[in-house]
Amino acid sequence: MIVLTNNKILFNRLKHLLSFFFCLLSIHLKSQFYNLPNEFFFNTLSQLQLARLDSEQLHSSIQPYIPFFNKKYEFVKDTHHVFKYITDDVFLDKVFYDHLIHIKSKQGKFEFKVDPLLNIELGKAYYDTTKSQNISSNTRGFIASGTIGKNFYFETMFAENQSFFPHYISNLSNQTNIVPGQGRYKTFKTTGYDYAFSSGFISCQPFKRLNIQLGHGKQKIGNGYRSLLLSDNSFNYPYLRITSEWLKGKLQYTNIYAVLMNLETGGTKTPPNTEALFQKKAVSIQYLSYNINKRFNIGLFQGMIWSAADSMNRQHLDWQYFNPVIFTNLGFYGLNNKNNIVIGANANFKITQTISVYGQFMGDDFSNITKLGNAFGYQLGAKYFNAFGIKNTMLQIEYNDVAEGSYNSSFGTTSNQSFSHYNQTLAYTPGYGKELVVLADYKYQRFFLNAKLNVQWLTLHRFSLYQNTLAKVQVGYTINTGYNFNVSLGYNYRNQDFYDLKSSNNKTSFITLSLKSNLYNTYYDF
Repeated sequence: MIVLTNNKILFNRLKHLLSFFFCLLSIHLKSQFYNLPNEFFFNTLSQLQLARLDSEQLHSSIQPYIPFFNKKYEFVKDTHHVFKYITDDVFLDKVFYDHLIHIKSKQGKFEFKVDPLLNIELGKAYYDTTKSQNISSNTRGFIASGTIGKNFYFETMFAENQSFFPHYISNLSNQTNIVPGQGRYKTFKTTGYDYAFSSGFISCQPFKRLNIQLGHGKQKIGNGYRSLLLSDNSFNYPYLRITSEWLKGKLQYTNIYAVLMNLETGGTKTPPNTEALFQKKAVSIQYLSYNINKRFNIGLFQGMIWSAADSMNRQHLDWQYFNPVIFTNLGFYGLNNKNNIVIGANANFKITQTISVYGQFMGDDFSNITKLGNAFGYQLGAKYFNAFGIKNTMLQIEYNDVAEGSYNSSFGTTSNQSFSHYNQTLAYTPGYGKELVVLADYKYQRFFLNAKLNVQWLTLHRFSLYQNTLAKVQVGYTINTGYNFNVSLGYNYRNQDFYDLKSSNNKTSFITLSLKSNLYNTYYDF
């Protein structure tokens, strides 16, 4: 009896060990994505599916994606065709595949999932090979989402952070009073940053071709790494997004109404022992996406910053703010108006099942392109999936050129009417200049290797100012695919070369070891 019991224990242990081993080596895993503008390299498997020449092309140029319009969105979001789990062990399920809390009704009428948001990152930065600095990040939080029935989805996220950044990020944070993309901060241990952020939204589908989202978060328009129209690089903002489809889904139309903030006092009086209210400004955005055929998609964009709140922080909006028809406000106000308008176009063409090219054009007043606020920009890029026949490989190259003064306004102060939020542009992350971006990503089972190169050229008043060269290489292992919980080792390099002032040159390199839930983008490549 004792021998049988010991054998049974030994067998169970062996079973667990073999299950664990096969989990590590399984070629196919399973993943369920949250409906954020997902972290770029985490999102490559979804991009691969969206790049295929399906009979009906999906509207993939605006994120977050809306799964209710087409079951193929669910196919991308729940990529069981790419990932397959091989054990039925509950513990291993939670560690390697499933969400921390996952409740789902048998009839499929209700689903709820909760996961931790963690980022424990340690590293050391080296400056000009003579000085070094310890850097770190410590993030604790959660992300949760769920569905009720077939037409209602909700999602919420919260994170609390303490970080010690390399000097070039600290310098920008000290100048702008924000951590890039993550809001305001308080000083932590003299040189550190303490900051928190949250997001969330509800999404309902009252009719087959109509979706309504209400929340606090961010959107992204475009097929590239950067976006010249609307990016997810700035801080979260409250918004209402209304999306409708027409012509059997070939045409998709999106209206976004949001409230932004200038980090300037929004009232003449501030009560004692309270923080000042910041100046509000409203933005209305229209985006029209049309699938010409299964290969070619084009989109038209209009974004309009309405007059900022007055000295008492009261917002005075004209009725045209709620006008949902694209380009009618452009015709009424024109580009050279206090209500700052940015227009643009987006295009994506699938050459083959694995190769696609894309581009954007942005315009911000053409009457005098040498004047502040009168500028334009363009983007050209290409993606190559399963590159050179290597499965789960992605190569991408992108060039951006945005003229000085873009997104600003020639009326009032620069920030009051600029296409910005929390001291960051809503669109192109560096603000203006020329940039070459090269990205590479390779996934083998749960292991990943990715790299990114940014070369940026900045001019000021038409004179060359400096060149930035940034490189990042990261290798890691995905522990849990449900919320992209991974461990990674990364190397980062940045060199800023001032053409006419060599004494201002600076060079930074830093190595990091991270254990994190990598779900959303942070843009530190500037």
